[in-house]
Amino acid sequence: MKSKTILCCVALAAVTAGCSKPGGNNYSTPSYEASDTAEAGLVTPDASGEKYKPNAISPVHMVADAPVSTFAVDVDTAAYANVRRFLTQGRKPPVDAVRTEEMINYFRYDYPLPSDREAPFSVTTDVAQSPWNQETKILRIGLRGYDLPYARRPAANLVFLVDVSGSMDEPDKLPLVKSALSTLADNIGREDRVAIVVYAGAAGVVLDSTSDPSEIKAALDTLSAGGSTAGGEGLQLAYSIAREHFIKGGVNRILLATDGDFNVGITDQKELETLIEHERDDGITLTTLGFGQGNLNDSMMESIADLGNGNYAYIDSAMEAKKVLSEELASTLFTIAKDVKVQVEFNPAYVSQYRLIGYENRALAEQDFDNDKVDAGDIGAGHQVTAIYEVVPAGTKGWMSDRRYTDNRRTAQTSGRQDGELAFVRLRYKLPDGDTSRLIERPVDARQLATHSLPQGDMAFATAVAAFGQKLRGDTRLGDLGYADIRRLAGNADGYWRQEFIKLTELAEAGQVPAASRRGWIG
Repeated sequence: MKSKTILCCVALAAVTAGCSKPGGNNYSTPSYEASDTAEAGLVTPDASGEKYKPNAISPVHMVADAPVSTFAVDVDTAAYANVRRFLTQGRKPPVDAVRTEEMINYFRYDYPLPSDREAPFSVTTDVAQSPWNQETKILRIGLRGYDLPYARRPAANLVFLVDVSGSMDEPDKLPLVKSALSTLADNIGREDRVAIVVYAGAAGVVLDSTSDPSEIKAALDTLSAGGSTAGGEGLQLAYSIAREHFIKGGVNRILLATDGDFNVGITDQKELETLIEHERDDGITLTTLGFGQGNLNDSMMESIADLGNGNYAYIDSAMEAKKVLSEELASTLFTIAKDVKVQVEFNPAYVSQYRLIGYENRALAEQDFDNDKVDAGDIGAGHQVTAIYEVVPAGTKGWMSDRRYTDNRRTAQTSGRQDGELAFVRLRYKLPDGDTSRLIERPVDARQLATHSLPQGDMAFATAVAAFGQKLRGDTRLGDLGYADIRRLAGNADGYWRQEFIKLTELAEAGQVPAASRRGWIG
Protein backbone atom coordinates (compact mmCIF):
# COMPACT_ATOMS: atom_id res chain seq x y z
CA MET A 1 0.00 0.00 0.00
CA LYS A 2 1.20 3.53 -0.77
CA SER A 3 1.01 6.44 1.63
CA LYS A 4 -1.94 8.73 1.04
CA THR A 5 -1.25 12.42 0.73
CA ILE A 6 -2.70 14.66 3.40
CA LEU A 7 -2.01 18.18 4.60
CA CYS A 8 -1.75 17.82 8.36
CA CYS A 9 -1.70 21.52 9.06
CA VAL A 10 -3.85 24.34 10.27
CA ALA A 11 -7.16 22.61 9.85
CA LEU A 12 -7.70 19.07 8.68
CA ALA A 13 -11.28 20.31 8.83
CA ALA A 14 -11.47 19.78 5.12
CA VAL A 15 -9.75 16.40 4.86
CA THR A 16 -8.25 16.07 1.39
CA ALA A 17 -9.64 13.74 -1.21
CA GLY A 18 -7.21 10.93 -0.48
CA CYS A 19 -8.34 10.62 3.14
CA SER A 20 -11.06 8.41 4.57
CA LYS A 21 -13.81 10.03 6.58
CA PRO A 22 -15.28 8.37 9.62
CA GLY A 23 -18.78 7.04 9.33
CA GLY A 24 -21.43 5.67 11.60
CA ASN A 25 -22.10 6.99 15.08
CA ASN A 26 -20.18 9.94 16.45
CA TYR A 27 -18.37 9.14 19.67
CA SER A 28 -17.44 11.98 21.90
CA THR A 29 -14.39 12.92 23.89
CA PRO A 30 -14.56 12.84 27.66
CA SER A 31 -14.97 16.04 29.59
CA TYR A 32 -12.48 15.55 32.40
CA GLU A 33 -13.17 18.96 33.89
CA ALA A 34 -16.05 17.21 35.64
CA SER A 35 -15.71 14.30 38.04
CA ASP A 36 -15.65 10.81 36.58
CA THR A 37 -17.18 9.57 39.80
CA ALA A 38 -18.17 11.17 43.04
CA GLU A 39 -15.16 9.47 44.58
CA ALA A 40 -12.63 10.87 42.12
CA GLY A 41 -13.46 14.52 42.65
CA LEU A 42 -12.87 17.30 40.16
CA VAL A 43 -10.05 17.05 37.64
CA THR A 44 -8.87 20.58 37.00
CA PRO A 45 -5.59 21.91 35.61
CA ASP A 46 -2.83 22.38 38.16
CA ALA A 47 -0.49 25.39 38.13
CA SER A 48 1.24 24.00 35.02
CA GLY A 49 -2.06 23.77 33.11
CA GLU A 50 -1.89 19.97 33.15
CA LYS A 51 -4.70 17.70 34.35
CA TYR A 52 -4.25 14.96 36.94
CA LYS A 53 -6.86 12.88 38.70
CA PRO A 54 -6.80 13.47 42.47
CA ASN A 55 -5.61 10.49 44.50
CA ALA A 56 -5.47 10.65 48.28
CA ILE A 57 -2.70 8.62 49.92
CA SER A 58 -3.91 5.12 50.78
CA PRO A 59 -5.24 4.98 54.33
CA VAL A 60 -4.22 2.72 57.19
CA HIS A 61 -6.57 -0.20 57.89
CA MET A 62 -7.18 -2.15 61.07
CA VAL A 63 -7.17 -5.87 60.30
CA ALA A 64 -10.05 -6.34 62.74
CA ASP A 65 -12.15 -3.89 60.69
CA ALA A 66 -10.93 -4.56 57.14
CA PRO A 67 -8.86 -7.75 56.93
CA VAL A 68 -8.95 -7.93 53.12
CA SER A 69 -7.17 -5.68 50.60
CA THR A 70 -8.20 -5.97 46.92
CA PHE A 71 -6.84 -4.16 43.88
CA ALA A 72 -6.44 -4.43 40.12
CA VAL A 73 -2.90 -4.75 38.80
CA ASP A 74 -1.26 -1.77 37.12
CA VAL A 75 1.45 -2.08 34.45
CA ASP A 76 1.43 1.58 33.40
CA THR A 77 4.76 3.42 33.65
CA ALA A 78 3.72 6.95 32.70
CA ALA A 79 4.00 8.43 36.18
CA TYR A 80 7.69 7.63 36.53
CA ALA A 81 8.69 9.20 33.21
CA ASN A 82 6.49 12.22 33.91
CA VAL A 83 7.99 12.70 37.38
CA ARG A 84 11.44 12.47 35.80
CA ARG A 85 10.46 15.24 33.37
CA PHE A 86 9.52 17.59 36.21
CA LEU A 87 12.64 16.84 38.26
CA THR A 88 15.05 17.23 35.36
CA GLN A 89 13.49 20.65 34.72
CA GLY A 90 14.12 21.63 38.33
CA ARG A 91 10.43 21.49 39.29
CA LYS A 92 8.61 19.50 41.92
CA PRO A 93 5.93 17.26 40.30
CA PRO A 94 2.30 17.81 41.27
CA VAL A 95 1.32 15.39 44.01
CA ASP A 96 -1.37 13.76 41.87
CA ALA A 97 1.13 13.16 39.05
CA VAL A 98 2.98 10.74 41.34
CA ARG A 99 1.42 7.27 41.23
CA THR A 100 3.80 5.26 43.36
CA GLU A 101 2.90 1.84 41.97
CA GLU A 102 3.78 3.03 38.45
CA MET A 103 7.15 4.18 39.71
CA ILE A 104 7.83 0.81 41.37
CA ASN A 105 6.68 -1.10 38.29
CA TYR A 106 8.86 0.97 35.97
CA PHE A 107 11.72 -1.34 36.97
CA ARG A 108 12.28 -5.07 36.59
CA TYR A 109 13.05 -7.31 39.56
CA ASP A 110 14.51 -10.75 40.00
CA TYR A 111 11.31 -12.77 40.24
CA PRO A 112 11.38 -16.39 39.00
CA LEU A 113 9.73 -17.36 35.73
CA PRO A 114 6.47 -19.32 36.06
CA SER A 115 6.84 -23.03 35.44
CA ASP A 116 3.55 -23.57 33.59
CA ARG A 117 1.78 -21.38 31.02
CA GLU A 118 -1.57 -22.64 32.28
CA ALA A 119 -0.72 -20.70 35.45
CA PRO A 120 1.03 -17.83 33.68
CA PHE A 121 2.43 -16.12 36.79
CA SER A 122 4.95 -16.79 39.48
CA VAL A 123 4.08 -15.29 42.87
CA THR A 124 6.90 -14.16 45.15
CA THR A 125 6.51 -12.84 48.71
CA ASP A 126 9.14 -11.55 51.11
CA VAL A 127 9.23 -9.57 54.36
CA ALA A 128 11.80 -7.13 55.77
CA GLN A 129 12.13 -4.57 58.50
CA SER A 130 10.73 -1.17 57.52
CA PRO A 131 13.56 1.28 56.84
CA TRP A 132 11.58 4.23 58.25
CA ASN A 133 9.66 2.78 61.19
CA GLN A 134 11.09 0.37 63.75
CA GLU A 135 7.60 -0.84 64.64
CA THR A 136 6.55 -1.97 61.15
CA LYS A 137 7.53 -4.50 58.48
CA ILE A 138 7.50 -4.35 54.68
CA LEU A 139 5.68 -7.11 52.79
CA ARG A 140 6.47 -7.30 49.08
CA ILE A 141 4.33 -9.28 46.64
CA GLY A 142 5.81 -9.81 43.18
CA LEU A 143 4.18 -11.29 40.08
CA ARG A 144 6.01 -12.25 36.90
CA GLY A 145 4.37 -13.37 33.70
CA TYR A 146 5.94 -15.91 31.35
CA ASP A 147 8.23 -14.51 28.70
CA LEU A 148 7.44 -14.77 25.02
CA PRO A 149 10.34 -14.33 22.59
CA TYR A 150 9.64 -11.55 20.11
CA ALA A 151 9.90 -13.95 17.19
CA ARG A 152 7.17 -16.16 18.68
CA ARG A 153 4.54 -13.55 19.39
CA PRO A 154 1.45 -13.52 17.14
CA ALA A 155 1.08 -11.11 14.24
CA ALA A 156 0.06 -7.56 15.11
CA ASN A 157 -2.50 -5.29 13.48
CA LEU A 158 -1.58 -1.83 14.72
CA VAL A 159 -3.13 1.56 14.05
CA PHE A 160 -1.03 4.61 14.93
CA LEU A 161 -3.49 7.35 15.90
CA VAL A 162 -1.53 10.61 15.90
CA ASP A 163 -2.69 13.97 17.25
CA VAL A 164 -1.53 16.64 14.75
CA SER A 165 -3.46 19.54 16.27
CA GLY A 166 -1.87 22.91 16.96
CA SER A 167 -1.01 22.01 20.55
CA MET A 168 1.36 19.32 19.23
CA ASP A 169 3.55 21.90 17.46
CA GLU A 170 6.35 21.72 20.05
CA PRO A 171 9.77 19.99 19.90
CA ASP A 172 8.82 17.53 22.67
CA LYS A 173 5.50 16.64 21.02
CA LEU A 174 4.98 15.84 17.32
CA PRO A 175 8.71 15.57 16.40
CA LEU A 176 9.20 13.12 19.28
CA VAL A 177 6.02 11.23 18.28
CA LYS A 178 7.42 10.77 14.77
CA SER A 179 10.77 9.58 16.13
CA ALA A 180 9.13 7.24 18.65
CA LEU A 181 6.77 5.61 16.14
CA SER A 182 9.62 5.27 13.63
CA THR A 183 11.43 3.26 16.32
CA LEU A 184 8.41 0.98 16.58
CA ALA A 185 8.23 0.65 12.77
CA ASP A 186 11.79 -0.70 12.76
CA ASN A 187 10.63 -3.56 15.01
CA ILE A 188 7.56 -4.82 13.17
CA GLY A 189 7.69 -8.29 11.63
CA ARG A 190 6.74 -9.45 8.16
CA GLU A 191 3.34 -10.62 9.40
CA ASP A 192 2.59 -7.36 11.19
CA ARG A 193 0.59 -4.51 9.70
CA VAL A 194 0.51 -0.80 10.54
CA ALA A 195 -1.91 1.95 9.47
CA ILE A 196 -1.67 5.63 10.37
CA VAL A 197 -4.66 7.82 11.23
CA VAL A 198 -4.35 11.49 12.20
CA TYR A 199 -6.73 14.02 13.69
CA ALA A 200 -6.87 17.76 14.19
CA GLY A 201 -10.06 19.64 13.22
CA ALA A 202 -11.20 16.33 11.66
CA ALA A 203 -9.72 12.86 11.17
CA GLY A 204 -8.17 11.18 8.15
CA VAL A 205 -6.13 8.17 7.01
CA VAL A 206 -2.53 9.00 6.14
CA LEU A 207 -1.37 5.42 5.47
CA ASP A 208 -3.34 2.32 4.63
CA SER A 209 -2.35 -0.84 6.50
CA THR A 210 1.09 -2.02 5.38
CA SER A 211 4.01 -4.19 6.47
CA ASP A 212 6.68 -1.98 4.90
CA PRO A 213 8.70 -0.04 7.53
CA SER A 214 9.95 2.41 4.91
CA GLU A 215 6.39 3.37 3.95
CA ILE A 216 5.48 3.81 7.61
CA LYS A 217 8.44 6.09 8.27
CA ALA A 218 7.87 8.04 5.07
CA ALA A 219 4.25 8.67 6.08
CA LEU A 220 5.32 9.79 9.55
CA ASP A 221 7.81 12.22 8.02
CA THR A 222 4.98 14.06 6.23
CA LEU A 223 3.12 14.97 9.43
CA SER A 224 2.95 18.54 10.67
CA ALA A 225 0.77 20.17 13.31
CA GLY A 226 -2.03 22.74 13.30
CA GLY A 227 -5.70 23.21 14.13
CA SER A 228 -8.08 22.08 16.87
CA THR A 229 -8.36 18.60 18.35
CA ALA A 230 -11.14 16.22 17.27
CA GLY A 231 -9.90 13.29 19.32
CA GLY A 232 -13.20 11.43 19.49
CA GLU A 233 -13.53 11.40 15.71
CA GLY A 234 -9.96 10.16 15.41
CA LEU A 235 -10.61 7.27 17.79
CA GLN A 236 -13.72 6.26 15.90
CA LEU A 237 -11.86 6.19 12.59
CA ALA A 238 -8.89 4.32 14.10
CA TYR A 239 -11.20 1.60 15.43
CA SER A 240 -12.84 1.33 12.02
CA ILE A 241 -9.44 0.76 10.37
CA ALA A 242 -8.46 -1.77 13.06
CA ARG A 243 -11.68 -3.72 12.48
CA GLU A 244 -11.10 -3.71 8.72
CA HIS A 245 -7.70 -5.40 9.13
CA PHE A 246 -8.52 -7.47 12.23
CA ILE A 247 -6.18 -10.48 12.75
CA LYS A 248 -7.98 -13.34 14.47
CA GLY A 249 -5.76 -14.73 17.22
CA GLY A 250 -3.34 -11.83 16.76
CA VAL A 251 -2.67 -8.51 18.45
CA ASN A 252 -5.15 -5.82 17.42
CA ARG A 253 -4.27 -2.51 19.02
CA ILE A 254 -4.53 1.25 18.59
CA LEU A 255 -1.60 3.36 19.78
CA LEU A 256 -2.81 6.88 20.51
CA ALA A 257 -0.01 9.48 20.57
CA THR A 258 -1.16 12.82 21.99
CA ASP A 259 -0.81 15.43 24.71
CA GLY A 260 -4.42 14.60 25.57
CA ASP A 261 -5.78 18.02 24.74
CA PHE A 262 -9.12 16.98 23.19
CA ASN A 263 -11.08 20.20 22.68
CA VAL A 264 -13.65 19.83 19.87
CA GLY A 265 -16.39 17.40 18.95
CA ILE A 266 -19.35 15.99 20.83
CA THR A 267 -18.50 15.96 24.53
CA ASP A 268 -20.49 13.03 25.86
CA GLN A 269 -17.93 11.10 27.89
CA LYS A 270 -20.14 8.05 28.24
CA GLU A 271 -20.37 7.58 24.47
CA LEU A 272 -16.59 7.50 24.18
CA GLU A 273 -16.33 5.03 27.04
CA THR A 274 -18.98 2.85 25.43
CA LEU A 275 -17.00 2.83 22.17
CA ILE A 276 -13.74 1.87 23.88
CA GLU A 277 -15.33 -0.85 26.01
CA HIS A 278 -17.21 -2.33 23.03
CA GLU A 279 -14.07 -2.49 20.90
CA ARG A 280 -12.10 -3.89 23.84
CA ASP A 281 -14.63 -6.69 24.26
CA ASP A 282 -14.29 -7.42 20.53
CA GLY A 283 -10.52 -7.77 20.84
CA ILE A 284 -9.23 -4.31 19.87
CA THR A 285 -7.23 -2.74 22.69
CA LEU A 286 -5.94 0.78 23.23
CA THR A 287 -2.53 2.05 24.37
CA THR A 288 -1.98 5.74 25.08
CA LEU A 289 1.37 7.48 24.67
CA GLY A 290 1.62 10.89 26.32
CA PHE A 291 3.88 13.64 25.01
CA GLY A 292 4.82 17.18 25.96
CA GLN A 293 3.97 19.57 28.74
CA GLY A 294 1.81 22.53 29.62
CA ASN A 295 -1.54 21.02 28.63
CA LEU A 296 -0.88 17.32 29.26
CA ASN A 297 -4.16 15.59 30.10
CA ASP A 298 -2.72 12.75 32.16
CA SER A 299 -6.09 11.96 33.72
CA MET A 300 -7.82 11.35 30.40
CA MET A 301 -5.01 9.24 28.94
CA GLU A 302 -4.73 7.01 31.99
CA SER A 303 -8.49 6.51 32.13
CA ILE A 304 -9.04 5.57 28.48
CA ALA A 305 -6.01 3.23 28.45
CA ASP A 306 -7.53 1.44 31.45
CA LEU A 307 -10.89 1.20 29.69
CA GLY A 308 -9.18 -0.07 26.55
CA ASN A 309 -7.26 -2.88 28.30
CA GLY A 310 -4.02 -1.27 27.21
CA ASN A 311 -1.29 0.63 28.99
CA TYR A 312 -0.30 4.26 29.40
CA ALA A 313 3.29 5.42 28.93
CA TYR A 314 4.71 8.91 28.92
CA ILE A 315 7.47 9.59 26.38
CA ASP A 316 9.82 12.36 27.46
CA SER A 317 12.90 11.46 25.42
CA ALA A 318 14.25 9.31 22.61
CA MET A 319 15.67 6.97 25.26
CA GLU A 320 12.21 6.46 26.76
CA ALA A 321 10.75 5.91 23.29
CA LYS A 322 13.30 3.16 22.69
CA LYS A 323 12.55 1.56 26.07
CA VAL A 324 8.77 1.60 25.61
CA LEU A 325 8.44 0.91 21.89
CA SER A 326 11.46 -1.31 21.24
CA GLU A 327 12.82 -3.03 24.33
CA GLU A 328 9.38 -3.62 25.91
CA LEU A 329 7.35 -3.99 22.72
CA ALA A 330 6.54 -7.70 23.02
CA SER A 331 5.30 -7.48 26.60
CA THR A 332 3.33 -4.32 25.90
CA LEU A 333 1.49 -5.80 22.93
CA PHE A 334 0.94 -9.48 23.72
CA THR A 335 -1.52 -10.10 26.56
CA ILE A 336 -1.03 -13.33 28.53
CA ALA A 337 -3.77 -12.68 31.09
CA LYS A 338 -6.62 -10.22 31.46
CA ASP A 339 -8.69 -8.87 34.34
CA VAL A 340 -5.90 -9.61 36.82
CA LYS A 341 -6.83 -8.89 40.43
CA VAL A 342 -4.90 -9.34 43.66
CA GLN A 343 -6.45 -9.93 47.07
CA VAL A 344 -4.53 -10.14 50.33
CA GLU A 345 -6.21 -11.35 53.51
CA PHE A 346 -4.28 -10.57 56.68
CA ASN A 347 -4.34 -12.85 59.70
CA PRO A 348 -5.19 -10.87 62.86
CA ALA A 349 -3.16 -13.34 64.93
CA TYR A 350 -0.02 -11.81 63.41
CA VAL A 351 -0.95 -8.42 61.87
CA SER A 352 -2.99 -5.66 63.49
CA GLN A 353 -2.73 -2.84 60.92
CA TYR A 354 -1.59 -2.42 57.33
CA ARG A 355 -1.44 -0.03 54.40
CA LEU A 356 -0.92 -0.60 50.69
CA ILE A 357 1.63 1.79 49.19
CA GLY A 358 0.20 3.17 45.96
CA TYR A 359 -2.64 1.65 43.88
CA GLU A 360 -5.01 4.36 45.13
CA ASN A 361 -7.01 4.45 41.90
CA ARG A 362 -6.85 0.67 41.42
CA ALA A 363 -8.65 -0.29 44.61
CA LEU A 364 -11.55 -2.73 44.28
CA ALA A 365 -14.34 -3.71 46.65
CA GLU A 366 -13.79 -7.08 48.31
CA GLN A 367 -16.77 -8.58 46.48
CA ASP A 368 -15.35 -7.48 43.11
CA PHE A 369 -12.58 -10.04 43.37
CA ASP A 370 -14.86 -12.99 42.63
CA ASN A 371 -17.02 -11.09 40.14
CA ASP A 372 -15.87 -11.94 36.61
CA LYS A 373 -17.91 -9.03 35.24
CA VAL A 374 -15.62 -6.51 36.94
CA ASP A 375 -12.88 -5.27 34.60
CA ALA A 376 -9.31 -5.14 35.90
CA GLY A 377 -5.77 -4.80 34.59
CA ASP A 378 -4.15 -6.89 31.86
CA ILE A 379 -0.62 -8.30 31.90
CA GLY A 380 1.60 -8.84 28.87
CA ALA A 381 4.35 -11.38 28.26
CA GLY A 382 7.23 -10.82 30.65
CA HIS A 383 5.42 -8.13 32.60
CA GLN A 384 6.03 -7.82 36.30
CA VAL A 385 3.80 -6.35 38.99
CA THR A 386 5.00 -5.41 42.47
CA ALA A 387 2.87 -4.43 45.45
CA ILE A 388 4.34 -3.26 48.75
CA TYR A 389 2.46 -3.29 52.04
CA GLU A 390 3.62 -1.80 55.31
CA VAL A 391 2.26 -3.91 58.19
CA VAL A 392 2.15 -3.64 61.97
CA PRO A 393 2.81 -6.96 63.72
CA ALA A 394 0.22 -7.87 66.36
CA GLY A 395 1.20 -6.58 69.79
CA THR A 396 3.36 -3.80 68.33
CA LYS A 397 2.61 -0.07 68.46
CA GLY A 398 0.82 0.94 65.28
CA TRP A 399 -0.39 4.13 63.64
CA MET A 400 -3.79 4.00 65.37
CA SER A 401 -4.38 3.63 69.09
CA ASP A 402 -7.04 1.37 70.53
CA ARG A 403 -10.43 2.85 71.38
CA ARG A 404 -11.36 3.86 74.87
CA TYR A 405 -14.60 1.92 75.28
CA THR A 406 -14.51 -1.85 75.40
CA ASP A 407 -17.36 -2.35 72.96
CA ASN A 408 -15.67 -0.05 70.43
CA ARG A 409 -12.30 -1.72 70.54
CA ARG A 410 -10.98 -3.36 67.41
CA THR A 411 -10.65 -7.01 68.27
CA ALA A 412 -10.75 -10.07 66.04
CA GLN A 413 -11.35 -13.71 66.73
CA THR A 414 -8.48 -15.85 65.49
CA SER A 415 -8.61 -19.42 64.28
CA GLY A 416 -5.97 -22.01 65.05
CA ARG A 417 -6.39 -23.33 61.52
CA GLN A 418 -4.67 -20.21 60.22
CA ASP A 419 -1.79 -20.17 62.71
CA GLY A 420 1.51 -19.82 60.93
CA GLU A 421 0.15 -17.65 58.10
CA LEU A 422 0.87 -13.94 58.15
CA ALA A 423 -1.45 -13.45 55.18
CA PHE A 424 -3.03 -15.30 52.29
CA VAL A 425 -2.52 -14.01 48.74
CA ARG A 426 -5.05 -14.72 46.00
CA LEU A 427 -4.52 -13.90 42.34
CA ARG A 428 -7.47 -14.06 39.96
CA TYR A 429 -7.07 -13.82 36.18
CA LYS A 430 -8.55 -14.86 32.86
CA LEU A 431 -6.65 -16.31 29.93
CA PRO A 432 -6.69 -13.96 26.90
CA ASP A 433 -9.47 -15.89 25.16
CA GLY A 434 -11.36 -16.81 28.33
CA ASP A 435 -14.39 -15.41 30.12
CA THR A 436 -14.07 -17.41 33.35
CA SER A 437 -11.38 -16.48 35.83
CA ARG A 438 -8.80 -18.80 37.33
CA LEU A 439 -7.29 -18.64 40.79
CA ILE A 440 -3.75 -18.85 42.20
CA GLU A 441 -3.34 -18.92 46.00
CA ARG A 442 -0.24 -18.54 48.17
CA PRO A 443 0.15 -18.33 51.97
CA VAL A 444 2.74 -15.98 53.47
CA ASP A 445 4.75 -17.59 56.27
CA ALA A 446 4.32 -15.68 59.54
CA ARG A 447 7.82 -16.64 60.65
CA GLN A 448 9.11 -13.96 58.28
CA LEU A 449 7.76 -11.32 60.68
CA ALA A 450 10.56 -12.20 63.10
CA THR A 451 13.11 -10.65 60.75
CA HIS A 452 15.07 -7.61 61.91
CA SER A 453 16.93 -7.30 58.62
CA LEU A 454 16.42 -4.27 56.40
CA PRO A 455 15.47 -4.95 52.78
CA GLN A 456 18.33 -6.30 50.69
CA GLY A 457 19.09 -6.38 46.96
CA ASP A 458 16.10 -6.16 44.68
CA MET A 459 13.66 -5.73 47.53
CA ALA A 460 15.73 -2.84 48.87
CA PHE A 461 15.60 -1.10 45.50
CA ALA A 462 11.84 -1.60 45.15
CA THR A 463 11.34 -0.26 48.69
CA ALA A 464 13.55 2.74 47.88
CA VAL A 465 11.43 3.57 44.82
CA ALA A 466 8.27 3.22 46.91
CA ALA A 467 9.69 5.57 49.53
CA PHE A 468 10.73 8.08 46.86
CA GLY A 469 7.26 8.13 45.35
CA GLN A 470 5.60 8.52 48.73
CA LYS A 471 8.00 11.26 49.78
CA LEU A 472 7.16 13.21 46.63
CA ARG A 473 3.50 12.74 47.57
CA GLY A 474 4.08 14.15 51.06
CA ASP A 475 3.46 10.89 52.92
CA THR A 476 3.86 11.77 56.61
CA ARG A 477 4.20 8.10 57.62
CA LEU A 478 7.76 8.06 56.27
CA GLY A 479 8.83 10.01 59.36
CA ASP A 480 12.15 11.80 58.86
CA LEU A 481 13.35 9.59 56.02
CA GLY A 482 15.44 11.77 53.73
CA TYR A 483 16.53 11.51 50.11
CA ALA A 484 20.02 10.48 51.20
CA ASP A 485 18.42 7.63 53.17
CA ILE A 486 16.54 6.56 50.04
CA ARG A 487 19.80 6.48 48.09
CA ARG A 488 21.48 4.35 50.75
CA LEU A 489 18.53 1.99 50.69
CA ALA A 490 18.70 1.68 46.89
CA GLY A 491 22.34 0.61 47.20
CA ASN A 492 24.85 0.40 44.36
CA ALA A 493 22.34 0.48 41.53
CA ASP A 494 23.36 -1.34 38.36
CA GLY A 495 22.28 -0.41 34.84
CA TYR A 496 21.30 2.88 33.24
CA TRP A 497 17.73 3.15 34.54
CA ARG A 498 18.54 2.36 38.17
CA GLN A 499 21.50 4.73 38.14
CA GLU A 500 19.21 7.39 36.70
CA PHE A 501 16.86 6.83 39.66
CA ILE A 502 19.70 7.73 42.03
CA LYS A 503 20.23 10.96 40.07
CA LEU A 504 16.54 11.80 40.37
CA THR A 505 16.70 11.53 44.17
CA GLU A 506 19.60 13.99 44.08
CA LEU A 507 17.59 16.39 41.93
CA ALA A 508 14.64 16.13 44.30
CA GLU A 509 16.91 16.80 47.26
CA ALA A 510 18.53 19.79 45.57
CA GLY A 511 15.13 21.36 45.01
CA GLN A 512 13.97 21.26 48.62
CA VAL A 513 14.58 23.58 51.57
CA PRO A 514 17.02 21.81 53.94
CA ALA A 515 15.47 20.76 57.23
CA ALA A 516 17.19 20.56 60.62
CA SER A 517 17.39 16.80 60.35
CA ARG A 518 17.02 14.65 57.28
CA ARG A 519 17.85 11.37 59.00
CA GLY A 520 15.41 8.50 58.87
CA TRP A 521 15.69 5.37 60.94
CA ILE A 522 17.75 3.61 58.29
CA GLY A 523 21.35 3.20 59.42
